[in-house]
Amino acid sequence: MLYDIRQTTSYSYAGVVRATKQVLRMSPVDRQGHQHVIAHVLDVTPKPSELERGRDFFGNGIAWMVVDAAHDRLDISTRSRIEVSVAPLPEAETTPTVASIRLDAMASQDLGPASPVHGLYASRSIPLELTITEWAATSFPDERPVLAAALELMHRIHDDFAYQPGTTTVTTLPVEAFDARSGVCQDFAHVMIAGLRGAGLPARYVSGYLRTIPPEGQPRLAGADATHAWVEVWCGARIGWIGLDPTNAIPAGEDHVILAIGRDYADVSPVDGVVVSSGNQILAVGVDVIPVERPQADAPAS
Repeated sequence: MLYDIRQTTSYSYAGVVRATKQVLRMSPVDRQGHQHVIAHVLDVTPKPSELERGRDFFGNGIAWMVVDAAHDRLDISTRSRIEVSVAPLPEAETTPTVASIRLDAMASQDLGPASPVHGLYASRSIPLELTITEWAATSFPDERPVLAAALELMHRIHDDFAYQPGTTTVTTLPVEAFDARSGVCQDFAHVMIAGLRGAGLPARYVSGYLRTIPPEGQPRLAGADATHAWVEVWCGARIGWIGLDPTNAIPAGEDHVILAIGRDYADVSPVDGVVVSSGNQILAVGVDVIPVERPQADAPAS
């Protein structure tokens, strides 16, 4: 599936900003077995005095920028063309058991960015909470196939929680969303990761996009009008990481475009940094993910 993606992020400030220094995680990268970035453009207004691009520890595309001209508005826009091609989901009942995944993850000596060890423990935005651990534990008997167990947890969150934009913020803790049984995609992902880690299973946070226009006859997915979030669970060295979307109760597939991967939202926040100013700010974000029709080859002459 080929997509043209546009994201606009605008900050309007109550006062004049003298300078800002930011880290942007808004540049998608190639992901083996999932997506290929054909083109990507990043535009910032006012123009940064410094702009440097690179990768973070987890391999996410990042840009460091400094704007030292006085301004009362900051506009960041990205345009990308990305091809997504996802392998079929493994047969859930044939995946390794929960007990074996626990043992393999704990025994891993790999410290690279794709290692399961980074998804095992509490992180800045996802402390481990006994209430979530106990609630999730019924899905994870030792001898159950790990993907079957994770799929059940995904469906439980989707069925038990209400998708309610505006009821939480980026600083809402998983236990707060869990107690309220409501939130947005970030909250659903954080709760699911907390449940998986509480069961001793590696899980990580994925930020990205959903296609804005669904296929004919299919409903529009929740979260398609902004950046989205879902979960990856580690299913062993042979299978690797599998994406699951608890907001929509579906595996991550060709409708999902990956922007960044980390331990939690704090690792993948699209804009993070320091603003030298006073007063409030208003944030506006817009996302369009439009499927692109491939040109048809000319029909052979008869």
